[in-house]
Amino acid sequence: MATIKEIAALAGVSRGTVDRVLNHRGSVNPDTAEKIKKIAKDLDYKPNRAGLVLAAQKKKLKLGVILFSAENPFYADVLEGVNEKAEELAGYNCSVIIKQTALDVESQLCAIEELMAQEVNGIALAPCNDERVRERINALWQQGIPVVTLNTDIENSARIAYVGSHYTKSGATAAGLLQLMTQGQVNVGIITGSSKILCHTERIAGFCETLRPYKDRIHITDIIEVHDDEAKSREKTLHLLKEHPEINALYFAAGGVNGGCRSVTDLGRQGAIRIVAYDIVPTTREWMKNGTISAVICQQPRVQGSKPLALLFTYLTTGELPEKEHNYVDVDIRIRENL
Repeated sequence: MATIKEIAALAGVSRGTVDRVLNHRGSVNPDTAEKIKKIAKDLDYKPNRAGLVLAAQKKKLKLGVILFSAENPFYADVLEGVNEKAEELAGYNCSVIIKQTALDVESQLCAIEELMAQEVNGIALAPCNDERVRERINALWQQGIPVVTLNTDIENSARIAYVGSHYTKSGATAAGLLQLMTQGQVNVGIITGSSKILCHTERIAGFCETLRPYKDRIHITDIIEVHDDEAKSREKTLHLLKEHPEINALYFAAGGVNGGCRSVTDLGRQGAIRIVAYDIVPTTREWMKNGTISAVICQQPRVQGSKPLALLFTYLTTGELPEKEHNYVDVDIRIRENL
């Protein structure tokens, strides 16, 4: 196995310079750094993990986590995964700082700056799909601060990995369920969170594309945004159902399920409307038990909370990028009978 001493001899530099490059400790001339990395790759250099973890303990790593609002109960389960992993990492002298924001870009950018003021070494982020967030992630990478996205991704950014569901397949699964559960003419209302959140828009895209062959039978009536706000969801879903009494199916592509289901019961239409939603949270479970919700697609929230931190810690202690860029969680379909 190659050693730092051998790499230093071949590169014509000191062992300290090789150590700085391979373990991301300070600045080295870019050309020299690339030369060292190439030699290390050619020699199949593998770092001493035990030594690196020991070094991490001395460095007192800090990881930041930015999730969307606590208004969405799904994130309570994500937080359980975050806290479980944070407790484990505490044994390596690594602390975790958690922030939750609204579904808007400004709140998210402020949260990033607050974490940077606390000198975090890496960030796990559920990002808004916005150019300003993308530019900030790219700038963080240039500063040596890796980002792992979770639950939702952001296109063309320098994040090192994504952990979450495959949105288009998730939306396609919802469409497949609706197609199997209905007969005759179906008019669907879609309730989503925000057009600024990639997982929300991609779920809808996968849903609509999968229903294309059934367009003569299944029609998308309207799409409304409720920003994962239960009160807003109740109000806007009630308005949607009054404006379009022909709607006999609802697809909740994001949060706001509890408020939306309340509007269905407000109109006395439970059982007359087929509903497909996401995530087994306490309120959703109750709506399934009483038959208001027909099916729910789960997305392993604890994994989405814990795995990003594991990936960041591994990268910061070994310098190794995640094996997979997209770390998809399993699709888990629940109906009342298998709760």
